[in-house]
Amino acid sequence: MSCSKNGVHILIFPFPAQGHILAHLDLTHQLLLHGFKITILVTPKNVPILDPLISTHPSVETLVFPFPGHPSLPAGVENVKDVGNSGNASIIAGLSKLRGPILEWFKAQSNPPVAIIYDFFLGWTFDLAQEVGVPGIVFYGVGALLVSILVEVWKNLWAYKGLGFVEFNGLPKSPRFVREHLPSVFLKFKEDDPTWEIVRNGFIANGRSFGSIFNTFEALDSEYLGFLKKEMSHERVYSIGPINLVGGPGRTGKYDDGANEKIFSWLNECPNESVLYVAFGSQKLLTKAQMEALTIGLEKSGVRFILVAKQLTAQQEEQGFGSVPKGFEKRVSGRGLVIKGWAPQVEILGHRAVGGFLSHCGWNSVLEAIVAGVLILGWPMEADQFINTWLLVDNMKSSVRVCEGSNFVPDPIELGRKINEAMSNDLFKKRAKKMRDEALEAVKIGGSSKRDLDSLVRELAQLRS
Repeated sequence: MSCSKNGVHILIFPFPAQGHILAHLDLTHQLLLHGFKITILVTPKNVPILDPLISTHPSVETLVFPFPGHPSLPAGVENVKDVGNSGNASIIAGLSKLRGPILEWFKAQSNPPVAIIYDFFLGWTFDLAQEVGVPGIVFYGVGALLVSILVEVWKNLWAYKGLGFVEFNGLPKSPRFVREHLPSVFLKFKEDDPTWEIVRNGFIANGRSFGSIFNTFEALDSEYLGFLKKEMSHERVYSIGPINLVGGPGRTGKYDDGANEKIFSWLNECPNESVLYVAFGSQKLLTKAQMEALTIGLEKSGVRFILVAKQLTAQQEEQGFGSVPKGFEKRVSGRGLVIKGWAPQVEILGHRAVGGFLSHCGWNSVLEAIVAGVLILGWPMEADQFINTWLLVDNMKSSVRVCEGSNFVPDPIELGRKINEAMSNDLFKKRAKKMRDEALEAVKIGGSSKRDLDSLVRELAQLRS
């Protein structure tokens, strides 16, 4: 199936963070199905993430370079999960030191790649692609609104730097945000810091790329995809999502143990759309005060729920992060279920009993909720989450914002009321289902995402070494 029928060789360069790499591997799976020869560039500790893809497509080649490291990173760190979002800039700068070794590798190949598809955090790769004379194509595992805002802020850095409140009048619908809600990667920018200059120059270089691939779909993001086509002055802006709906073996985690059996037998007993699923992604830890407010809010809401809580280390507890309070599980027994550790999120969201998702609104979670047709109750905290929430709540009017802020501690009674209200709101649930239908249409034959994927494949297939 993936025997390189067309012989066109592509180098894939993902960014080592869970939220980035899974969608990039799903795209890679699609390219393999279309017969491209694929090499994936990773550092040693990230090789195991490729296992599901390689077991499906044994033809995939890996290009493994030692991670060059960075002075601000602890030894042995090669993935954002080990340091959290604050490590993004250091990992970007560390990986940029691979430019020389990659150039040497290219020169040594008898059949070198004819294009590089790289993550948008690795914009420095564009210059590398120019140097070896192949198209550099940027993969955005995020929405087009976020990228439109990043284009604006990096281009006009000094104009936006001092403002407490920002209105993007040049963008469709003039999105407005308080400064703290802009993308973390912009807020953390340090002037005259060599690490941050690599980050900034990379984002600016993304705008000069040969093409851009987005994990989104027209019905959700068309205005901002249109804006970006104008910005880039070409039509090679492909929206091929939701890529989790197109599918691929980049998704890990199988539920086959007793704990997961318990989840689904419990859900089977619940009425349709009556359960709220509560989870905040792979990185975010709630403080003790936030966890207490959340659990009291869930208790007071009267709503059935599944709460995913991370297993904390002793050190994390000392730092003030919160576990599920003692006695909580007993008090909500029958109405609520607590999962400690990893949860099969996609399968839970897809169960008929689940009607809502209290989420931090990271892009992967947003798309998984849309595909499942469940109502999103947003609690954005950092990164792109405030922007995604604005798109869903203020622009699409298909979701509800229940609170916001990384350190914000909600009033538990008010939170409980908002949860109850949202879960009883049929209009919002109807809109969530309409978005699911639009996402399903997009990836079908004749749909906007299928058309764009086919155009991308045609564009790549024309490249020859």
